[in-house]
Amino acid sequence: MSNVGHFWELILGTIVALLPLINPLASAPTFLAITEGDSHERRRQQLRMACLYMVIILVSFLVGGTFIMGFFGLSIPGLRIAGGLLVAGIGSTMLMGPPRDPTTNDRAHEEARAKRDVSFSPLAMPMLSGPGAIAVTIGFTSLATHWIDYLAIILGILVVAIITYVTLRLSERVVLVIGVLGMNALSKVMGFLILCIGIQFVVNGVLGIALDPTLLKGIRDTVLAK
Repeated sequence: MSNVGHFWELILGTIVALLPLINPLASAPTFLAITEGDSHERRRQQLRMACLYMVIILVSFLVGGTFIMGFFGLSIPGLRIAGGLLVAGIGSTMLMGPPRDPTTNDRAHEEARAKRDVSFSPLAMPMLSGPGAIAVTIGFTSLATHWIDYLAIILGILVVAIITYVTLRLSERVVLVIGVLGMNALSKVMGFLILCIGIQFVVNGVLGIALDPTLLKGIRDTVLAK
C-alpha cells in the first residue's frame, strides 16, 4: 500500500511542481502571438508537436539526470539548491515584475512568427520546457530509486503535457474570458507558487547538506579531537 501511495505522490508532486512553472494559462497570449496568421489546423499541429517535444525534453533530462550529475560531479543537495535558486528567481520576476499587456508583441515574437516551424523553438524550448522545468525534472531523480518511480514521474509529465495542450488549444477563449487584468493577476499568483517551490528546493538542499552522514561524522570527530 505504501508503494502505491508513493507512486501517486510522485505523480501528483510532478504535476504540482511543473504546472506552475510551465504555466500554460500565462503562455496562452504568447502562443497566440507566435502562431498569429496560422490556420486553426496549422496552429493545432504546431501545438501537438510542441507538447510532444516538451515531453521528450523533460523525460530525457529525467532519465539522463544521474549521468549528467555524475559527469559534472554534481551532488543532489547542490542540484536542489541551484535549481531552487533558479526557480525562485523565475517566481520572483513573475511576482514583482511590472504587468505586461499580452496583446503586445515584442521582437522575439516577431522573429518567431517568421519561422516556418515554431513547435520546437520557441514553443517547446524555452517556453514550455525552460531552464526552471528542466532543473525541477532533474531534481526529481533524487526521489526515484526504482524504475516504477521513474514511470510515475513520466506519467506526471504526460499529465502536465495534456493539461498544457488542452489549455493552449482553448487559448483564444481563455484570453477572451480572463482578459488582460485577469492574466496579470494569474501571473502574480503563479509567480508566488513558483517562488515557494524554489525556496522549498533550497531548504531541502541545505537540510541534505546539514544531515549528510559524512559531514556529521567529520564534525563529531573534530569535536572529539578537541
